[in-house]
Amino acid sequence: MILYGAPLSPFVRKVAAFAAEKGLELEKVAVGLGDPNPDFLACSPFRKMPGFSDGDFKISDSSAIVTYLDAKYPEPALIPADPADRARVVWFDEFADTIVTTAGGKIFFNRIVSPKFLGKPGDEEAAKQGETEMVPVYDYLESIIPASGFLVADRLTLADIAVVSPFVNAGHCGVAPDSAKYPKLTGYLASILGRPSFAPGIARERKMLGLD
Repeated sequence: MILYGAPLSPFVRKVAAFAAEKGLELEKVAVGLGDPNPDFLACSPFRKMPGFSDGDFKISDSSAIVTYLDAKYPEPALIPADPADRARVVWFDEFADTIVTTAGGKIFFNRIVSPKFLGKPGDEEAAKQGETEMVPVYDYLESIIPASGFLVADRLTLADIAVVSPFVNAGHCGVAPDSAKYPKLTGYLASILGRPSFAPGIARERKMLGLD
């Protein structure tokens, strides 16, 4: 199985962590913005990251990929079968992919991607807008994180993997929730991102960016 995409992408990171929690090994092929790699384009004709192939099966979009992996390798089940739990996992996945990633992406693109990889100054006003948009995300998560430390079904699911992934990008910019104001969220992020499915990859990203 091959995963195509930029390792700094929250969507690529989500799939990689999901597979790691399943004990699956994916061959990772790095591709950048506008990459003409024909194998990547065969999986993702519109260059949507990540792309994925498993033999003759090819697909793009992180949510589609993890749905495939959970169905093909059902243990441990990271997308619950219970109707209510499954619906909540789908909600958190969508929340992460749209609301959290959009806000965090404004920070990451303008403070890291544009200056470091595109050679252009970022839009600091847009980055600050992203920080402002993260505040209701912090408030919401602080209010709903259960005592178990997992968002759904009192165990690790796709919900946790999806939600924490875009926080990594904001963290690379030094943006994180205030631990005094958001103690539950701070502890939650540390717990999930400290798992072996996330921590080594984050360390590699920080080294690549010259942050450590």
